[in-house]
Amino acid sequence: MIADEWFAHARPEQYPLAAPRDTWLVIGGRGSGKTRLGAEWINALARGFAPFARARHGRLALVGETLADVREVMIEGPSGILAVSRRHRPRYEASRRRLVWETGAVAQVFSSEDPDSLRGPQFEAAWCDELAKWRRPQETFDMLQFGLRLGPRPRQIVTTTPRPIPLLRRLIDDEQVTVTRMRSRDNAANLAPGFLAAVERRYAGTRLARQELDGELIADRADALWTRALIEAAAGPPGPLGRVVVGLDPPAGGRGRGALCGLVVAGLEADGTRAVVLADGTLEAAQPRAWAERAVALYHRHAADAIVAEVNQGGQMVSAVLATVDPTVAVRPVRAQRGKWLRAEPVAALYQQGRVRHAERFAALEDEMCDFGPDGLSQGRSPDRVDALVWAITELMLAGRGEPRIRDFV
Repeated sequence: MIADEWFAHARPEQYPLAAPRDTWLVIGGRGSGKTRLGAEWINALARGFAPFARARHGRLALVGETLADVREVMIEGPSGILAVSRRHRPRYEASRRRLVWETGAVAQVFSSEDPDSLRGPQFEAAWCDELAKWRRPQETFDMLQFGLRLGPRPRQIVTTTPRPIPLLRRLIDDEQVTVTRMRSRDNAANLAPGFLAAVERRYAGTRLARQELDGELIADRADALWTRALIEAAAGPPGPLGRVVVGLDPPAGGRGRGALCGLVVAGLEADGTRAVVLADGTLEAAQPRAWAERAVALYHRHAADAIVAEVNQGGQMVSAVLATVDPTVAVRPVRAQRGKWLRAEPVAALYQQGRVRHAERFAALEDEMCDFGPDGLSQGRSPDRVDALVWAITELMLAGRGEPRIRDFV
C-alpha cells in the first residue's frame, strides 16, 4: 500500500527531492531518524527506487564501528535494512558477511576495527554509520574511498551522532559534501512516550544534550587540558611493554546508583620513554564488590604489576575490598594531595611531548579528557575516567618506581 511507503512517513530532510552530492553527511541526535534514513537509502539503491536512485546498484558496502554493530543496528535493528524492506526482504548471509537482494545487489559488511578489509573490494555506493564512534576512523574512511570506483556515480551516505573528531570536522567543512542536520525532537512521533521529556528534564542546557539530542557538534573546550588533535596524534600501536598498572578511582562512599568507578589500564614501553593506554574498564557500580571484581579482572587480563588505587574517600576499605576478590593482587594505595586539575597537568604535558600513546580509541575517556577544564567537567560530573588515567600514567611516568620487565603485548 502507498500509505506504507517511505515517502508517506519521511520528513523533508530525509526525503530530499534535490539530489545530495556524492557524499551525504547526516548528523543527528539520538532517535532522530538517521539510521532509518541510511537503511532506506541503501535499500532504494539496491532496488533502483527514486528519489535516491535512477537505476539499481549492484555492489554496496555497509561500514560500522564493529561487525556486530553493522548486523544488529544497520541490518537487523528496528530501523535497519530488513525492517524497512516492506516487500522481498534481502537475505543476510552471516558466514559471508553480506546482504543479498533478489535483484542481485550485494552489500558487503565491514568494520572500523579492520580498515585493511576494505583493500580490494570495489563498490558503487556505501553507507557509513556512526562514523564519530569508529575505532580507526581516518584509516577506514580512506580505504573506503579507494573502493568507491564502480558505476557512473559512486556515492556514500554517512549517518552519525556528532563528536568533534578531526575526520567529521573535515567532512563538515568540505564544500563537496551535503550536510543534513536532524534533532531528536524532530522525530518525536516515533519515539517512546515520555522519552524526550525525561532526557530533556535531566540534561537540558548541557553540552551532552546539545550533542546527543540536538545533533550539535561541540568543539573542544578552550580551557581543557587535552584537545582532539592531541589525542588523535597519540593513536597508534605500542611497542613491547614493561610495567603495566590499573588506575582505579573508586566511587566516593554513598554515591549510589549511577556512580562511576574509573578504571584505566596503562603500560610503560620497554625503553621507559612512553606510556600506552591499553583499556578503559570504567563501569557504573553501586556496590564495591562489582568494581573490585572488574579491577581484578583487568589486572589479570593485562598481566599487570599493580592496581594503583586512590584511597582519599575509602581509606583502607579500598584495599580490603580488592583483597576479598583476590588477596594476591598487588595494590598500591595513593592519596591525592592536590586538586584534580593540578594532578592532571603533568600528565597532559606528557601527551604534548608525544610520550603517551593510545593503543586504540577510547571514545568515552577521550570525550572526558577534552571536556576537563579547571572547574572539572562542564556538566558537573566527577571526571572518573580522567582520574584513573592520571593515577596510572603518573605511576608509570612520573613516580619513578622500579624497572620495567619485558613482556609480550597481546
